[in-house]
Amino acid sequence: MGMSDDDAKVHDALKKLERDLKNIKSSKVLLVGDIMMDCYIHGFANNLNSRAPVPVLKETSRDVDVGAAAHVARGLDSLGLNSHLHGIVGDDDSGLSILEMLEEEGVQTSGIAVLEERTTTVKTRLLGAREGLVKGEQLLLRWDIEDDTPIPDSAIASLIERTVESIPNSSCLILSDYGLGVLNDQGAERLIQVAKQHNVPVIADPKLTGLHRSQGVDWVLFQSKGLELMRRRLGATTGAEAAAMLLETNDWKHLLILEGQDGVTIHSRNEDTVHVPCMLEEIRQMIGLIDAAAVAVATAITLGLSVEETAQLANAASECILVADRTDRFVLRLDDMIDRIGEIAWSLQVSKR
Repeated sequence: MGMSDDDAKVHDALKKLERDLKNIKSSKVLLVGDIMMDCYIHGFANNLNSRAPVPVLKETSRDVDVGAAAHVARGLDSLGLNSHLHGIVGDDDSGLSILEMLEEEGVQTSGIAVLEERTTTVKTRLLGAREGLVKGEQLLLRWDIEDDTPIPDSAIASLIERTVESIPNSSCLILSDYGLGVLNDQGAERLIQVAKQHNVPVIADPKLTGLHRSQGVDWVLFQSKGLELMRRRLGATTGAEAAAMLLETNDWKHLLILEGQDGVTIHSRNEDTVHVPCMLEEIRQMIGLIDAAAVAVATAITLGLSVEETAQLANAASECILVADRTDRFVLRLDDMIDRIGEIAWSLQVSKR
């Protein structure tokens, strides 16, 4: 039994994506947003503390990695693009470590400002499992170190102006907004305005409380739980209805929804909705999913892909993250993307034999 016409169309599109990625050329992707460090402490949680009903974590390993916009920048470079990251870190051990890690991997850091007497954001996650179990590691605690002091207006203004100067000749602009102060209302509005003047597409990963800082962008990234929250706020009957309302109200062109094991859906103002199902039987984790989607959309823009092709690429990127081991550092790699797209195409052939 051969493939149906629809399956054959998807198969051919995947093979085209595979060829496009193998021949991808370096392109300037401008990225501005919050930068942080992520720390993951793993261990065994076999017992409760004798003085309080909390687990005792016996540490077995820890991973320290760049996070937020820095994580997106590294993903862009690992796929063969040329990220230009603009952000702020503190003049402390964590901030300097972020710069060192990025520079070691060839990520350009000249757009990162180092502010004296500022504390770099660090998010530490404690994950534990019962000793002897193969699966079942759970998040026990997240411990955040953040500087609540507002970033000086002069520092933000300087950062935004340096970013504006880099917009011409960029393939796209990514706004990575974690609500930590780098992207304020005026700065985001100016960046989007200048990007439009230069016909540079804008991708936004916004906080739900900061949607007003994404007015008029081309691509917005949500996880499914974010869309569900917005559906309730808007009083919409379905997610699709909520998506249509968000697209219209915020003047977005496309809203990409990451649905984990259910795949990827793209809602558009002037095109049909596209859904690509996830081909995985089970998922291991979801850390870095939204960052992978930002990298995928930037890559799709660079390659000039259609909405349907972008959905396929974003789904393949998501699957790479969903099956990642923690030792993979949850970052996209070009070889992994090409392999995953090839596996999906092959599975379509095998399932129809």
